[in-house]
Amino acid sequence: MGLHGKLVAAVEFKAGGDLYHELFRYNPNKVADITPEKIQGCDLHEGEFGKVGSIVTWSTEGKAKFARNLIEAADEEKKMIKYKVLEGDLMEEYKEFVATCHIETKGGIDLVTWTFEYETRNDDGEPPISLLAYFIAFTKDIENHHAVKN
Repeated sequence: MGLHGKLVAAVEFKAGGDLYHELFRYNPNKVADITPEKIQGCDLHEGEFGKVGSIVTWSTEGKAKFARNLIEAADEEKKMIKYKVLEGDLMEEYKEFVATCHIETKGGIDLVTWTFEYETRNDDGEPPISLLAYFIAFTKDIENHHAVKN
C-alpha cells in the first residue's frame, strides 16, 4: 500500500493567466519552443489538444523524462486542465499521478496553480516535491519569455 498525497503550488504569473491557460490547454506543443531546456516536446497521440479524452506525451529533461497523459478534465470558465499520467517514468515511483493546472485571479493578480495528487507505490515513497519545483521553474520561464517579447 502506498502513501496518498496532494501538493499544491500557486505562482504569480505576470504575463496573463489567459495566455498560460491557452498555451497549456490548446497549444502545449509550443511549450518546448519556449522552454527547450526543460520541456523537449508535447506530442498528440489521440484526439485533439485541449479536448477531454485526448492523449498527449510530454518529454522533459527533469525528473519525469517521459509521461503519456490522458486529458481527464478541462474547464474553460475555471481555466483548468487535468492530466492523468497513464505511463512513463513517473509511474516507476507512483501508482497514481494526476496533475491539474488552473488559473485564478485574486486582487488583480493572476495565479497559475499546479496541483499534484498521487499515490506512491509503497509506504516509503517520496512526495513529488522536486517535480513541483520543476513545474514552478518552467512556469516562471514561460512568464519571462513573454515578458521579454512585450
